Parts: sequence; structure tokens; C-alpha cells
Amino acid sequence: MISTAIRVARVGSAAELAAAALMMLGFPCLMLAALLPSVGAFAAAAAMTYLADHYLHRRGSYLVNRLSKVRAGLSIRFLIRQLLLVLLLARLDLSNSLVFYAAIACFLAFYGFQAPHGALITLIRLRRRMPVATRNVDLRSRVRIPDAPPRGLLSRSAEKMLHFDLVAVAGLLVTGATDNKVYGFAGVAVSLLLAFGYVAALVPFVRGRKVPPSAEKVLAVVDDWLREYRPETVLYFSGSKDSAYQVNMWLETMEQLDTRPLIILRERAILERMAPTTVPVICVPGGVHLMNMDLSTVRVALYAANVGKNIHMLRVPTIQHVFIGHGDSDKLASVNPFSKVYDEVWTAGRAGRDRYAIADVGVRDEDIVEVGRPQLAPIQTWQGVPEGRIPTVLYAPTWEGWDDNPGNTSILLAGENIVRTLLEAEPPVRVLYKPHPFTGTRSGAAKAAHERITALVEAAGAGRAVNPQFVSDTAAQTAAGEELARIEARIASLTGSDEAGDEAEATRDGLVDVAQHAEVARLRAEWNDAYWRSFSAAEHRVITGAEPRLYDCFNVSDAMVSDISSVVSDFIASGKPYAVTDSAELGAEEFKRQNTAVRAAVILSNSAAELGELLEAVADPAEDAQAAGRRELKNYLLGPDEPASIDQFNSAVRELTRQAERRNQGQESVTSADVVDVDLASAVPGQRAAGETDGAAVTG
Repeated sequence: MISTAIRVARVGSAAELAAAALMMLGFPCLMLAALLPSVGAFAAAAAMTYLADHYLHRRGSYLVNRLSKVRAGLSIRFLIRQLLLVLLLARLDLSNSLVFYAAIACFLAFYGFQAPHGALITLIRLRRRMPVATRNVDLRSRVRIPDAPPRGLLSRSAEKMLHFDLVAVAGLLVTGATDNKVYGFAGVAVSLLLAFGYVAALVPFVRGRKVPPSAEKVLAVVDDWLREYRPETVLYFSGSKDSAYQVNMWLETMEQLDTRPLIILRERAILERMAPTTVPVICVPGGVHLMNMDLSTVRVALYAANVGKNIHMLRVPTIQHVFIGHGDSDKLASVNPFSKVYDEVWTAGRAGRDRYAIADVGVRDEDIVEVGRPQLAPIQTWQGVPEGRIPTVLYAPTWEGWDDNPGNTSILLAGENIVRTLLEAEPPVRVLYKPHPFTGTRSGAAKAAHERITALVEAAGAGRAVNPQFVSDTAAQTAAGEELARIEARIASLTGSDEAGDEAEATRDGLVDVAQHAEVARLRAEWNDAYWRSFSAAEHRVITGAEPRLYDCFNVSDAMVSDISSVVSDFIASGKPYAVTDSAELGAEEFKRQNTAVRAAVILSNSAAELGELLEAVADPAEDAQAAGRRELKNYLLGPDEPASIDQFNSAVRELTRQAERRNQGQESVTSADVVDVDLASAVPGQRAAGETDGAAVTG
């Protein structure tokens, strides 16, 4: 019943639900206490509403936003509480007292301060919002960007300002209880002084040297930097905040380019979630600002997603535009007809080329280039299950997608069957469950299934953790846990500076320390190693979040179960056995015909009855009927191992850069010839030789 109430109220926990109930119950109690009148009851109800309200705001509860939509927002709740206090004073026969009028005047003046306070907060935030936000771009030496105001001034500003009424409310309640007017007057005076002081503290940040430069000046400075840096290859990305992983997967590749790289983002939310990189990054939310930016030296633009805002870069004719995507799979997104707008489409291997030929969506074969998958370099090739360790099976389903196609994900129809079968397998295996980050964001049913699967794995993992049959070296696990804490503390100390300031300050100071960046990368590798040693190699785990990464899960697994997605194609690089769920129940032959990546897979029905074949292949390589097929499929999907994918990628960038240069030089020649023709054709009569008219020369 409580869980149902939580879902209906759309709060995050039972504690939030309780706080919401207390807050809503508190206001009727305030009214009742004011009418009785009872100062003690009023004080208790007021404390309850203050604390519950504060808790919900601190938790960022969805309910707080909903209350604002129904005209019961934060300011209204404070105002109602103050009006009820005035009613209490009147019921205590203080309506003819000077303190009663002081209370009314205080609350009126208090709300009078809200307007300048809100205006100043808004103005400061607007002025400190840069037209572009950058990382690894040296703006400090080119333009003066002042420090951000103290975080205490801007963070949760409305809530802080309104809570200054606490002193007045407390003083007036003491006056009501003791009939001593001094407490009421003192509380009123202090509340007004605090409100005035808050407003006065904000004023310096809207004038003089504390104001950031204008948008025009910042954009001019960025153009100056671009002309000096002369970027040649751009990774362009736009998307929702949850799609940041799509650009993050290309960061290491961009760092390894032979040409000068630049990353252009279109949403601030993506910049906030982007992983650290040494590549210069410019976030340009405004389309007009981007189209006016000096990108004259850029020759190649790489696109990781097909989105509407790509048009703002695609319009530049001097650039060769390439779709690189964010994964290789048999999903329809991999043959999107929109791909026709690019000069080239780069695929991992021959399979990508064939997909476009079969789909016949207008992408010409000569415009497709096979470059491998540089991101797959960290994936280790399978050497079999180490002796003495039970096999590990990774279940990594994709999300439910934007429609209700039953083939999108196995979570809904097969997920629980898959997990139960693996958990009950004999001989035993370890299960790692790593769902897609989008799981449950669109479908409530998918979210519920994910929660049930999580509960199954966690319960089984807890059982394994205390089962003597599976408990290994606890001392080593404890030592690994201590090492994890040490590494996390060191990483926090190296990256903690990111928490300071605001967007403008981060733009000013966002130059990466290359040595520190390398140390953090090394520490993250050490963290990953310590993480897997911090618990038993037999313990089931649910793995969410950015760490450990998917490829790290690949490397500790001996097999995988997944759905049609780029995860399958990437896992094939390991050479390990894998299974894919035919959630739409097409049948094994049709499923393989439609999806290249499953041709060397164990095909699962929604009952997951076929998992035995996968487990046999893991337990005994001699029983692995798909081994040769996986090797052949790996080459077809991902390209040859030699030359290395990053070398293929760099070679493709260089070739396209040369094509762009040839095209631009040709256009310059054509333009020059056109200018000469126009000059001759547009000569005016006054420029003609003497004796000539608009027709023929004058004759005698």
C-alpha cells in the first residue's frame, strides 16, 4: 500500500511520502491552533511544516514542483503560515496592540523585499550565463571573467530568503505566550534586517568589475582563440542529458587524432555530464552563435547522433561531414535515412556497409568507409574460464525504446526468466546485471521489471556473500575495499576543484592539467581492479552508474546475454560466447536473417530455456559450437584486427581532410573565375572606351 502511494504521489521514498503528509496535515493544524487559540499547538504545527518543507526541498522532491503548479508554491505556503500567525495574534486579543500592527507591517515589508531579491538573483544568473561554455580553452588570458558570487548567496536563494521569517515568527509566538511585546518587536526587526542584508549583499554582483563581459565580447574572444588554435577535426554532438554517454565513448578517440581536435556541444547538460578530456570543448547552445563562429579551419566534422540541431553545422560547405554514430548494431537507427545528408558514413566493418545496401535508404556504397571501432581496444580476448573460478555471465539488456515494439528489450518478457535460470544454474555461475542507463525512463512496466530483476540479483548476491561454499579470501577482499577507499579519496582530491564556482568560472578556469588527467586515468584503472577484488568472484552483482564501465564488465565475464543493440557487436570483439533474446518471437532463423550480430549467438526465446547451450559452451570450450562462427562474424562486424582501428580512423580523417582541401581550392578557383566574368559583364557606360555606346561603336 505504501509503495502504491509512493508511485501515485511520485515521491522517491517512504520518508518523502511521510514528510509530504506531515506538511499537508500541518496547515490545517495551524488553522485549528490559531482559532482555538493555542500558542503551543501553533508552534508545534509550524515547526512540523517548516521541517517537512525543508526536507522535501533538500531531497528535490517531485511533489514540491507539483505544488507550485497548483498555486501552492513555496512563497504561498510561507504566506499562509504568516497569515495564520496574524489570526492567532488576533484571537489572543492582541489586535489592538502595536505589536499586532508591527507583525502585519513586517510581513508586508518582508514580501516587499522578495521582488528586488528575486530580480537580483535572476539578473546575476543571466549575466553570468555565458553565450558559450568551454573546457580546455584558454580564455583567462584573453578576457576578464570575475569570480562567481559565494555559493551561499545563490544556492536555494528563495528558500533561504523566506526562512528569514523564522525569527519574526518565533518572537511573535513568544509574545503571544508571555504577553511581553519586546520579543515580538525584536523578532520583527531582526527578520527585516536579515532580508535587507540579503538584498544588499547581492547588489555588488550586478555592477562594476563583478559583472562578466558581454556576450559579444566573449564570442569575439572565442573566435580569436579558434583562429589561433586552428581546429581541423570537430566532434559535434547534441542530445538529452541522458545521452552524454554517446559523446563520452568518442573522447579517447578524439584525443588520439593526428589532426587538431575540437568538441562542439549544443546543450549545457551534456557538458556537465561529459567525462574529463584533454580535447578543447566548446558548448554553444545558441544556433545563431554557432553559425557565426569562425570554423574556417575545420575540414572534418564527426557526428555521433542523428538530431535536428546537426543542421547548424551541416550547412557549412567547406567541411566534410561524417556520421560515426554511437555504436554498431542491427537496430533501425543504424540505417537511418537521415544519413544521406552526410558526405560519408563510417562503419566498423563490412556489416555496416551491407546494412545500408539492404535497407536502400539512399546512402551510396562509395560514401561508406570501414574504420573499425577504436573504442573496443580495451576489450580483452577470451582465454577461457580461469581454473578454480566459477564462470561469470553478464546480463546487459538494452532499454525499452521510444515505442512498444516487443523486440526492443528482453526486460519485459524474458528478463526475470533469464536471471532466474542463471541464478539456479548447475554447475553454478555468477550473474552480473548491468541495465541500460535509459531503462524505465519511458515505460513504467520496464521500470517495474528492472526493479524485480534487481531484487532477485541482490537477494541472491547477499546469500552468496554469507555462503561458506562461495566465500573466498575475506582478508584480501577487506584489503581491496580499503584500497578502493584510498583510490576514491585520491580521485576526489584531484577532481574536487570541479565543484567550485559556476559556469562562467568553470569556463575561465577549465584548462585541464594533463599530468593530473593522466594520474586520474591511472587511478581509475586501479579502482576497477580493486573493485572486482573487493568481493567474492562468485558473488552476484547489480552494476549501475558510470563505474565500472561496460567494457570492464566484458573483461571479467565469460559470457553475455543481451538484446539487439551495439552491446552485442562490441562484445563480439572479446570472442566469448553470447546469447541474444528473440523477444519478438520471430523464430531463430528469421531472427538471424534480420540481425547480423546474432548469427553466432545462442538464440533465446522469452522462456530462456535455451540458456543451457550457452552455459555448456562456457563450461567446456569443446562444446562451443559457435566458436568458429564468432571469429568470422567478428571480422565481418568490426573489421580486421590489423591495422589497429585507431590507425584506420586516423587514416580516414586524413583522407577526408585532403578531399575537403581539394574541394575548397576548386571552389576558390571557380569563384575567382566567376568574379572576373561578373566584372566584365557589369561594366557601366562610363567605363567604356570613347566612341562606344550601349549598342555598337559610333560610325561615321
